[in-house]
Amino acid sequence: MDFADSLILSIDNALRTLTGESRGTGRPNPGTSHPDRLLRPWERQKSGRMLRVDHAGEVMAQALYTGQAAGSHDPELQATLRQARSEEEDHLRWCAERLQELGSRPSLLGPLWYASAWGMGFAAARMGKEANLGLVVAVENLVEDHLAGHLHDLPEKDQRSRAILEEMQKDEIGHAEKAEKLGARELAAPLRLAMGALSKIMTRSALWL
Repeated sequence: MDFADSLILSIDNALRTLTGESRGTGRPNPGTSHPDRLLRPWERQKSGRMLRVDHAGEVMAQALYTGQAAGSHDPELQATLRQARSEEEDHLRWCAERLQELGSRPSLLGPLWYASAWGMGFAAARMGKEANLGLVVAVENLVEDHLAGHLHDLPEKDQRSRAILEEMQKDEIGHAEKAEKLGARELAAPLRLAMGALSKIMTRSALWL
């Protein structure tokens, strides 16, 4: 697949991601197997803000994987990245559904998160396969830690959101482990710093915006 085709697919993914038309693998939302016992308005507001951050993170995951695939010349790696992105689309849909249930909304800065993350993914891909896979490991480890914090801080009765985040966390661990097996290497310091800075900006901003 040439760059023009990859760019068209990137634009398509961006539009679907930002308009809520994500596809994914079709896995059912794991939260639906739990009754929604979160009744207090302030608890629903807290969960809504946390899920908005998680949803913003999944917007960035779509962009990262799409940018990484667009910047890669390795067909097998592109297929691996697109499979992981498809699984992340499930996360995006689950978070969006839970946000709606909580009476909350996605981050208003979605286009900014998408554009920033796509550029970072594309840049890592241009550094070669090992760096491209290294970004997968670094990002998924960061997301895994972030989800662990949210699982700790969620209102105790919000088992519906908890089930979603736990399933997401399993997938993130699996993506990182697969990338390591495929030959990931540690990212260059500038890219690590940029990724960390972007993550902090997103998590703080998406709570309110």
